[in-house]
Amino acid sequence: MSDLAIVCAVFAVLTIVGTPLIAAIGIATVLALHLIDIPFTLLAQSSFTALQPFPLLTIPLFVLAGRLMEVGGMSERLIEVAKSFVGNYRGSLGMVTVLACMLFAALSGSGPATTAAIGSVMIPAMRREGYSPRFAAAVSASAGALGSMIPPSNLLIIYGLVSETSIPRLFLAGFAPGFFVTGLLLLVSYVVARRNNFGGSVEGTRFAIGLCARAFWAGKWALGAPIIILGGIYSGAFTPTEAASVAVFYALFVGFFVYRKLSVTKVVEALRFTALMAGLLILLAPAQAFGQLTAYYDVPTAVQDLLTSVTSNRILTMLLIGAFYILIGTFMESLAQIILFTAVFLPLVKSMGVDPVLFGVFTVMTCEIGFLTPPVGANLNVAARLAGIRIEDVSIGVLPFILAYVVGLLFMIVWPEATLFLPNWVYGATR
Repeated sequence: MSDLAIVCAVFAVLTIVGTPLIAAIGIATVLALHLIDIPFTLLAQSSFTALQPFPLLTIPLFVLAGRLMEVGGMSERLIEVAKSFVGNYRGSLGMVTVLACMLFAALSGSGPATTAAIGSVMIPAMRREGYSPRFAAAVSASAGALGSMIPPSNLLIIYGLVSETSIPRLFLAGFAPGFFVTGLLLLVSYVVARRNNFGGSVEGTRFAIGLCARAFWAGKWALGAPIIILGGIYSGAFTPTEAASVAVFYALFVGFFVYRKLSVTKVVEALRFTALMAGLLILLAPAQAFGQLTAYYDVPTAVQDLLTSVTSNRILTMLLIGAFYILIGTFMESLAQIILFTAVFLPLVKSMGVDPVLFGVFTVMTCEIGFLTPPVGANLNVAARLAGIRIEDVSIGVLPFILAYVVGLLFMIVWPEATLFLPNWVYGATR
């Protein structure tokens, strides 16, 4: 058995038996270094290098900003905006949940955080109106995954750092597929709710310009956050890291002085939550050395030879990679998935003419499906806890919504120009 086969087997066994991923990667890396007689100092050096980039600060800052905006009352204002836009009729609360998640996604950058922020309000509201707990949890989990696609997205930031791709370009590329999937989620939510007769009353307040305008005005501070954050990035006023810092100060100002829902206790809780979430970044340490070893073993070339022996068609290759990512996402955390496999598949798709920006958005879309598949399924766990039901029940409820994300993947593969239009228009086409 070759050294590479031994390392892969050890990593696979450790992952399957439930070893923490950072330990599995670290042990496999140490074993590989021993087998090829490279000093273990490479692991320490690579770990330091991996955690050194200044843009990494963007992720904990956006997590903190999103949490402060959630506990500071912004999520409630966004829900009111979504309600005024959708109107009130049978099945409308599911659509309100989708729209509210889309709006909050522009604040949080995280799928599970978006699910928690909107689901904590909308799941009880839907249950009071006669929606089944399974549907309420499913629509919250599915729409919450938009937090990882619509910018600012933590997963797009990680991909940008790992692949050395422009983060502003990735953010812009996330809009088209993000809005496209939002439209599909709205359609699925409406159809499922109507077919199952969910909702307490057919009659209610319909959409009206006046009501919508008043809700927009009442929620102007919440709606202003993504305008300031994204507008500052694209105008060149500040970098993504600086934008994250601005978002934190904006959330503190609005929470304390405008909505007056923040307190010192809530800020401390938000800092604790941020520390726990940011702790996942430690995966970058052993993964950097692991990635260097894949290059040493020429894994990208081996994968390229394997896939090209099956097909040289770009669309079929992307479909195969997508299927692999979705399978891996059922048991691997999305952050680790991006860190470990970008170095393997990106050279292959680039050789076929796929833009790295498109592949980044494609990768994150597959991660969103991973949020909705057990046993890991971060969004499923959050939604199930909020609804007080088993994760198995939510897993069944999300099946129609997963179809929306699969169609979104096909949309990007078949029509890449739609995804790349905005970044190419703003920054010019890559050469």
